[in-house]
Amino acid sequence: MNSDLRFYISVFLRRIHIFFLVALTITAAAVTLSLRLPAYYTADALLLIEAPQIPDELAASTVRTNPTEQLEIIEQRLLTRANLLDIANEHDVYDAEDRLLPDEIVEDMRAATTFTARSGRNRATLFTVQFEAREASTSAAVVNAYINRVLSENIELRTERAEDTMNFFDQEVERLGEDLARQSQRILEFKNANIGALPESLDYRLERQTALRERIAQNQREIEGLGQQRERLILIFNATGGVGQAQPEDTRRPEERELAALQNELETALSIYSEQNPRVRVLRSRVAALEEKVSQLPEVIASGGGDNRSTLLDIQLQEIDSRIERLEAQQGELATELELLAMSIETTPGNAVALDALERDYENIQSQYNQAVARQSAAATGERIELLSKGERILVLSQPVVPRLPSSPNRPLIAGGGLFLGVLLGGLTVFLLELMNKSVRRPVDLTRSLGIVPLATVPMIRTPGESTRRKSAVLLLFLGFVIGIPVVLYYVHFFILPLDLVFDRLINAVGF
Repeated sequence: MNSDLRFYISVFLRRIHIFFLVALTITAAAVTLSLRLPAYYTADALLLIEAPQIPDELAASTVRTNPTEQLEIIEQRLLTRANLLDIANEHDVYDAEDRLLPDEIVEDMRAATTFTARSGRNRATLFTVQFEAREASTSAAVVNAYINRVLSENIELRTERAEDTMNFFDQEVERLGEDLARQSQRILEFKNANIGALPESLDYRLERQTALRERIAQNQREIEGLGQQRERLILIFNATGGVGQAQPEDTRRPEERELAALQNELETALSIYSEQNPRVRVLRSRVAALEEKVSQLPEVIASGGGDNRSTLLDIQLQEIDSRIERLEAQQGELATELELLAMSIETTPGNAVALDALERDYENIQSQYNQAVARQSAAATGERIELLSKGERILVLSQPVVPRLPSSPNRPLIAGGGLFLGVLLGGLTVFLLELMNKSVRRPVDLTRSLGIVPLATVPMIRTPGESTRRKSAVLLLFLGFVIGIPVVLYYVHFFILPLDLVFDRLINAVGF
């Protein structure tokens, strides 16, 4: 066991130049990279989403956005191509010698920008904006530009939504108002077209129909009575040669006697019924008609001569015939009116259904209009809240300051990592070389390979010249690596592509 350990130590010592070559080369590259990488400074700012200053129970804003969703919207609107290019050009984030394309600038700006939100139940919503740049002042200026755009984007977003809501309800109120006016016009046109067959006048028309039927029956009875009276007068005249003996106690004509009877009947009805009673209204109309007839009757001149009997008969018959003609004409008018009333009563149910549909549509539009007006008022209040910044808003708790120390790269970590990787790869190189070497170097190897036991072994003896040439070659190779790698890195950095961009692309490609 001790002999094997001594053998491996001797092997490592024989190849120690390879170990140092690999380890020092990688370490030198790491140290050179850590020294050549430019410093990056990170500035940040802390912002708070403040709750509305006016309680929702008193006046609510019309802009209802979840804080996390609001931050995502602002972040996406902020990190647009146009904004990033404007900010990069305004604050000279990249030098002219970088020779970056616009797409590369946008990609690098997005990679250097960080938005971090912190929120929770019953906790305030905070978010941090960070930016990493080569210059400390540039990083602070960019973060400050981000903050200004975040605040302006938030105000613009909220006021734009409030104004859109207000415009929507303004249009709704105007549209519903026009619909309401059109529906009112339809109802008015329908009522004008069916003014005699509307449901609100149905009770009156039914009462009028009853009154007309009673009036027609009454007139028919009067016509029949007048016809019988005419026949009696003719019979009396033929039998007696006169028209009858006048009663001294009553010299009035039949119309006057009928008028008096109707007036008495009207007075009796008024003592029992009100003025709106159908019977009272019918009696009043009959009294008015008889008063008009009585006023139109000719004066009757009394005469005692026998020749005047025929004239008196003719006058009375003429008067009866005239009354019958008037009653028959009135019957025709009443029948026509009764027929029109019957037709209007028959069409009233259909008109009622159509009118109910129109009024129902009107009520629905009125309800929508009232709701739209109420919401328009709420939208106006919400718009006013947003214009006065009394709703939910973003406050800057911590302004960005110019950082004193760089945030990256971590030079000790890069150098230490290079040293560790160099030692690891150097040892791995020695191990692999020894693993691939199948030559016989110990008696035990001879025994394992040939199955014989040697009596003695003689080590390989190099001449002084061979040893010198071998050492010179190793030294030259070592110096080539140690000097050549920094020279190559210098050439790449200044003549091909800056090492910081190479490093960034390497990090992005790896996925860190």
